[in-house]
Amino acid sequence: MSQKEKFALYLTPDMKARLKRRYTEDGSRSLTGFIENAINFYLDYLSSNNAGMFLPASVQSYLDGRLDQLEKRVSSLLFKQAVELDQGVSVLADCVHLDEEYLRKKHAESVARVKKLNGHLQLEKMAKRAQEQRDGDDGWQD
Repeated sequence: MSQKEKFALYLTPDMKARLKRRYTEDGSRSLTGFIENAINFYLDYLSSNNAGMFLPASVQSYLDGRLDQLEKRVSSLLFKQAVELDQGVSVLADCVHLDEEYLRKKHAESVARVKKLNGHLQLEKMAKRAQEQRDGDDGWQD
């Protein structure tokens, strides 16, 4: 048995009564053992930064199940979106013949734009910008 130090612990009479009623539930043979277990649990909780370690198994299982359902749903929606996008791009490619250099340039511009806007693209703003560029590239000079 390790060396232990005695110190005063002040509790309300109600808290002491609760401890006496419940200290055997976790297998403790004394109030001191129960209090040490409680302190260790709380210190581990503070150190862990992972509340999942302390969730009841039923709650953890429920959360895992819901997250699994969400993952499957999002994956399914992303797959459907990719199919629709591929279909639209394929139809466009059949109608419009573009050279590889132009496509590489547009790809680089798109990557830069998505990074800059953090993925928040709006068709209206892009159409307005394209219209402004067309209006500026008049080709006719007075």
